[in-house]
Amino acid sequence: MSSKVVLPGGEKVPQLGIGTWMMGERASARKEEIESVRLGVELGMKLVDTAEMYGEGACESFLGEALAGLRDEVFLVSKVYPHNASRAGVIAACERSLKRLNTDRLDLYLLHWRGGTPLAETIIGFEHLKTEGKIRHWGVSNFDTDDMNELYETPGGEGCAVNQVLYNLTRRGPEFDLLPWLEEQAIPLMAYSPIEQGRIKTSGVLAEIAARHSVTPFQVALAWVLRNPNNIVIPKASRPAHMRENAGAREVKLDTQDFAALDAAFPPPSRKRSLEML
Repeated sequence: MSSKVVLPGGEKVPQLGIGTWMMGERASARKEEIESVRLGVELGMKLVDTAEMYGEGACESFLGEALAGLRDEVFLVSKVYPHNASRAGVIAACERSLKRLNTDRLDLYLLHWRGGTPLAETIIGFEHLKTEGKIRHWGVSNFDTDDMNELYETPGGEGCAVNQVLYNLTRRGPEFDLLPWLEEQAIPLMAYSPIEQGRIKTSGVLAEIAARHSVTPFQVALAWVLRNPNNIVIPKASRPAHMRENAGAREVKLDTQDFAALDAAFPPPSRKRSLEML
């Protein structure tokens, strides 16, 4: 049974989902990428994340095709550019995303990162979209702790459902203050690039733990991010074999010895670090 993460308000969503950054941009890969996404949904990874920025809409159009006939099974997430995040801009951007995705609503709509538009304006736009039934939840991405505090001090800011940030074994900065803040508010952290886009070092400790559990180093790295029930995790997999590998990470049960070895190799933060972005 797939693990679930609880959103503010009580809705449960899959803990392990599908990231799509840089998908849908090459015609030669399209058939295999569609097969991969559909397989992921079949395997229970029924949260799919995209953004208007990805391929300047190409990824959303790709997903409109890839999710044909599956839309109602999926918790669909997209993100708005900061320069489109004014009250009117966010509404217009959402309409464009819905058209490309071939759907009538988004399950979650995120502000991709902080920009020059006052948060109050963006929130008003998001809430209008909720009232109209165009989105079901809204949230933010790449917000550090001070950004989250500012959001919560803004009227309506407590409506935030998720904060999507860069988080993996090599990027543990959020553990110092951001993760505790989110947990206190019962807001899930959505971890993007949870295996550092496949660049995480798979030799050494990861290889040793993987061998002990008869799994792959990438599965160990994913299982580590999945260890926290407040984390939603969205690795990308352009190939079906990689999608199956990602899905298998849900079955990896790391033990105290594993966590100690990973902490030694990838130390947790001892001080505040600025939030990293890719």
